[in-house]
Amino acid sequence: MTRSRRRLAALAATTLALTGLTAGPASAEVPPDAPEQLRNGDFSAGVSPWFSYGTGDLAVVDGRLCTSVAAGTANPWDAGIGQDAVPLTQGAEYELSFDVSATPGAAVKAVLQLGSAPYTTYASVDATATGTAKHVTTTFTSPADNPTAQLIFQVGGSAQAQTFCLDNVSLRGGEPAPPYEPDTGPRVRVNQVGYLPGGPKHATVVTEATDALPWQLKSGGGAVVASGQTTPRGTDAASAQNVQTVDFSAYRTPGTGYTLTVDGETSHPFDISGALYDRLRADSLQFFYAQRSGIEIDGDLIGEEYARPAGHLGVAPNQGDTDVPCQAGVCDYSLDVRGGWYDAGDHGKYVVNGGIAAYQLLSTFERTKTAETAGGGAALGDSTLRLPERGNDVPDVLDEARWEVEFLLRMQVPAGKPLAGMVHHKIHDRNWTGLPLQPQDDPQPRELHAPSTAATLNLAAVAAQCQRLYAPYDAAFAARCGTAAKTAYAAAKAHPAIYASASDGTGGGAYDDTNVTDEFYWAAAELWLTTGDKAYLADVTGSPLHTADVFAPNGAFGWQSVAALGRLDLATVPNTLPAAEKTRIRESITAAADSYLATIAGQAYGLPFPGSADAYVWGSNSNLVNNAIVLATAFDLSRDAKYRDGAVQAADYLFGRNALNMSYVTGWGEQHARNQHSRIFAHQLNPDLPRPPAGSLAGGPNAALQDPFAANLLAGCAPMFCYVDDINSYATNEVAINWNSALAWLASFLADQGDAGAVPAPSCAVTYTTHGSWPSGFTTQVTVRNTGTTAVNGWSLRWAFLGDQKVDHAWSAQLGQSGATVTAKNLSWNAKLAPGASTTFGFNGTASRFPNPDPGLVTLNGKACTVS
Repeated sequence: MTRSRRRLAALAATTLALTGLTAGPASAEVPPDAPEQLRNGDFSAGVSPWFSYGTGDLAVVDGRLCTSVAAGTANPWDAGIGQDAVPLTQGAEYELSFDVSATPGAAVKAVLQLGSAPYTTYASVDATATGTAKHVTTTFTSPADNPTAQLIFQVGGSAQAQTFCLDNVSLRGGEPAPPYEPDTGPRVRVNQVGYLPGGPKHATVVTEATDALPWQLKSGGGAVVASGQTTPRGTDAASAQNVQTVDFSAYRTPGTGYTLTVDGETSHPFDISGALYDRLRADSLQFFYAQRSGIEIDGDLIGEEYARPAGHLGVAPNQGDTDVPCQAGVCDYSLDVRGGWYDAGDHGKYVVNGGIAAYQLLSTFERTKTAETAGGGAALGDSTLRLPERGNDVPDVLDEARWEVEFLLRMQVPAGKPLAGMVHHKIHDRNWTGLPLQPQDDPQPRELHAPSTAATLNLAAVAAQCQRLYAPYDAAFAARCGTAAKTAYAAAKAHPAIYASASDGTGGGAYDDTNVTDEFYWAAAELWLTTGDKAYLADVTGSPLHTADVFAPNGAFGWQSVAALGRLDLATVPNTLPAAEKTRIRESITAAADSYLATIAGQAYGLPFPGSADAYVWGSNSNLVNNAIVLATAFDLSRDAKYRDGAVQAADYLFGRNALNMSYVTGWGEQHARNQHSRIFAHQLNPDLPRPPAGSLAGGPNAALQDPFAANLLAGCAPMFCYVDDINSYATNEVAINWNSALAWLASFLADQGDAGAVPAPSCAVTYTTHGSWPSGFTTQVTVRNTGTTAVNGWSLRWAFLGDQKVDHAWSAQLGQSGATVTAKNLSWNAKLAPGASTTFGFNGTASRFPNPDPGLVTLNGKACTVS
């Protein structure tokens, strides 16, 4: 989730800066060896970490940092150059100095201030810049402690266009920052939540030893229950640690409070249980209710500390999302774009990020129709989450996803307007806001940003998925989704290259993407699966991505790379592709899963992720989870336990088997993230506010260190150490809807695995044949045969339709239906099936606007049958 972020030198900030304190007494004495508190003040390393607002692009020219400012800015604070995360110590003496020039010449003011409301000024100095560089220096005593102060050079307010240049910018004084040493706890790193009884159980030991070491697994009571020898692994590239690994998979006895002892160190405690992840499924999904916009959050549902009024509905000081105008020059109308989820730590709402997040929640539900271990969706049914919509006979995960889908639909350009059918890329505050800030207290004007092809295709894909999944529950909403999907896809084909601007990052992330071939492929796949229209199939098969390797090692998919979503759904959602084509598509998924398994084997921390720095990027944890989703899907398709075990092992990294010995999921594990970057859950800055709710996934290690707080603290970090659990580190520790949607999908899969025991061979075979279809219905016959070695005495067959098909009349079986899921039960006379015996039943179904492919999954008493 790469974004241009958090430029807090907004109008309010710099206006208040004028009224604050001025520089301290000139008598302050700063020794010549005082530590430097600014980074790259000579610009020898380029522009970073300097930023600007209200100016042209920053550039280094002849060793100086230069930029242009247009004529006619009204106030000095209307344009600025700055650096964040400047550490100040109360009572310490500092010297601020810099060289500045301006052509043809203008005033400039340097301000050290609090980088968020109330933007208190700690020191300031005025200068007149001319075409000849002028050296400015001042000393002051800091009136406050602030590890994340902000230095701003105010360069606006001139009637003439100006070119400003800075050089040799320095802030000396205070104390040198102590080396950051994260508390990594015991050197034995385990999944602090635990392990499934029949699943893989691995740990990593940080040690100077190069020879194998003895290990002991101890029960909660301290008894040694298993022992063995470690495997030396040498230096791990991602952590730069010498490590060894432990494999105690053979131990399968459930229990609580286990510990692992190696090399004189004892791990955090963990459990062995088949119910480890049941609550995580609900926690990770509950996150989305906490992120909702435009609705009062009910403390009785989620916890009183999370209760808050509805945000962005136009109740002062909000200016609201109910009548939002466009940025100047973008459109001549306003839209009601209430609802949806706040994207991340800010209050913006972005279609491309909301699209993949909504897709993953919908996919979590759709998997219940196609995966044997999903149990028909009982664990994701109505009243399984604490939502205001529970009890409405709709699965709660669909209720939650709908909150975002409704918002996405509202972002579509209305008929009769230019670019009708396209979708606005995003809506957010005009300027960046500071932390903390509750949604209902946000005073900033909200703006619609220009439509983009990527956003339009996100809506087309998600709305097509919406149409088939909501059809059994709300036909009108499903039809609305279908119309929007087709309209959006047609609009995108008419305008295939409207891209979001990479420079549109004031007040919200840019989310720019100039390659939308993957969005076209994904949208066409979803539309074809839902409608069966051959024109969409032609676009699918005509795309070069249809036969390409779309699963990247560093992240199988993400908001900017969505081709894999189409591939996964073509492999799992029932459809009428030729058998050979289905086989090829499914084999591409197992081939990708095999590559991830090979990566797991090569990583001493056992994750499906390369150890190089370029793998540890913004949101690395979600990329890792998405790779695990490919492994999980490979298991659902093949029933080969090695893929399930790979997905299960990937979770170990998230919950503590990593270099930092930390669970990245709030509330899960002995040592877990608590201070993710969020304006809403900002307990670290305001103890009256809550921490992120349990089940919130932190972005994770990011070797690029794009935020100045992390850059100051972690410079030179090994990739796996490029993370800090601090609210100021938005590049490593933010929450985001597309990260939690990935976690929710994986959590649901993990919870479905129970004890992760051996996968039995199918002991039944089903022939499912639709003999006739007509405008008002169809007739289907089903034969089930016992291919096992023991008799079946009482049977229940289950499958799911693609859309809104319904059983109308049945014979030789008792049929019931819930949503799209059908359950067929024996009658008294055909209850017993001896080995080799079979029985046949049939039914009539009502006609549908959807394709009616044979189901890919039919289960007999909960176990998958082979289907033909």
